[in-house]
Amino acid sequence: MSTNTKKMARLKRHWHIRKTVHGISTKPRLSVFRSLNNIYAQLIDDTTGNTLASASSLEKTFKSAGKGAGNKEGAALVGKLVAERAIKAGVKTVVFDRGGFKYHGRVQSLADAAREAGLEF
Repeated sequence: MSTNTKKMARLKRHWHIRKTVHGISTKPRLSVFRSLNNIYAQLIDDTTGNTLASASSLEKTFKSAGKGAGNKEGAALVGKLVAERAIKAGVKTVVFDRGGFKYHGRVQSLADAAREAGLEF
């Protein structure tokens, strides 16, 4: 399977998920994107199109912790960061959007860490 075919298959899954998953200001969407080397998470209010909070493995605070970006421990740290920033922004409950990726490995680790840090979904 070529890279383009894999990407299109993931995007089809994501579009299917996005038909039902919508974030509002009181319950935004926690969107996850994982690349080969990094992972990104952001809270999105779909009614206005605004990003309320975000975290990624490319941040300086992440690099100073000395964790690897492309592994489960790094994903857990990103999940904890996005949860802390969400709570600071006044958000307690979210809708999880796995972005067409399997709920496994780094995506699951990010979600579990966000739950442990205080987000509800």
